[in-house]
Amino acid sequence: MFELRGKLTKSQGIIFGILGVVFILVLWWVLAEAFSKKVPVIDGYTTELPSSLTADSLQNKVLKDSILRADSIKFANAKEFKKIYPIVPLPTEVAASYGSLVKEDNLLDNALRSIWLNLKGYFWAVLICIPIGFLVGLFPLFRGMFSKPVDALRYLPLTALIGVFIIWFGIYDEMKVAFLAFGIIVFLLPTVISRIDDVEDVYLSTVFTLGASNWQTIKTVYFPAVMSRLLDDIRVLTAVSWTYIIVAEYINKDGGGLGALIYIKRRLQQVPDMFAIILVIILIGFLQDRIFVYISKRLFPYRHYKTMLNGNNEVRYGIYLLLLIFAIAVFFAKLPIVGTVALIGALAALVFIVFGEIKFQAALRSQS
Repeated sequence: MFELRGKLTKSQGIIFGILGVVFILVLWWVLAEAFSKKVPVIDGYTTELPSSLTADSLQNKVLKDSILRADSIKFANAKEFKKIYPIVPLPTEVAASYGSLVKEDNLLDNALRSIWLNLKGYFWAVLICIPIGFLVGLFPLFRGMFSKPVDALRYLPLTALIGVFIIWFGIYDEMKVAFLAFGIIVFLLPTVISRIDDVEDVYLSTVFTLGASNWQTIKTVYFPAVMSRLLDDIRVLTAVSWTYIIVAEYINKDGGGLGALIYIKRRLQQVPDMFAIILVIILIGFLQDRIFVYISKRLFPYRHYKTMLNGNNEVRYGIYLLLLIFAIAVFFAKLPIVGTVALIGALAALVFIVFGEIKFQAALRSQS
């Protein structure tokens, strides 16, 4: 257990995984208690001193001493106190807040809206990065002209550019998707070029010996090699994409989304609700990560398995169909029939994936 890069057994992994979660919950509880406060149960007394001042009040200097004195008298005469958690809420408070978030704040709808914006940002970023990245990475002319500007993109202060995107695209969904896509492009485009440079020479020598043309080399060597690794890079960018979508949703909060909901809860100082929404974002990000891992294993099985297992093609076709349906939904979202077509296509794709996965797991069991 203490060897460098040692391996745990499956049972040990489960046990220590549970212990890790328990440790985090205990630490969370300890921090909540450490930052808790006792306040008197008195009318007119709030959780912060002085109780009647706002942060921007012009009368702060005049009223501060008198209000502090009044609060101190109330505190001294109080007979009943209650414990509050203004900084770190208890895990039980966070869990209890989900009921009101679902019923009163439409948590599910806001989450689906943020996921949709997130996926659209990914779609446009990948659609832009792959052709540009291949041009710059493969051809010396474009590399000489654009490699330095592409590398310089990493240093752009993206959150400072949100004002520029508001000027260009307005304050609605177009701006949010464009801002998110640009935030992903900044990191993804140099990565595509780097992945092209990482393609091993032995594969290039092999196709050259076989007499492959430039297009055949790109199709059979560069594209599969780059895309198989690029999915891992896209998966890592999940956290970055959620950071930017939350920032973008602060603009025009009436549009909804988890970012807008967090902003509202922050203004209302509803800390347990904020923590609950943050946990939802973490859960969505974790599920996205697992989905990317699954897609990588099925689209590029040679990286994970020694042979092509039965059922993998069906799963692959289902994934391709889902991607096609998603592209149609993005390009033709305003057409009334698109929703029905997308639903039917998505169900058909899921049937392909489930059918193929059943065959795949059976073939995997027969090998083991």
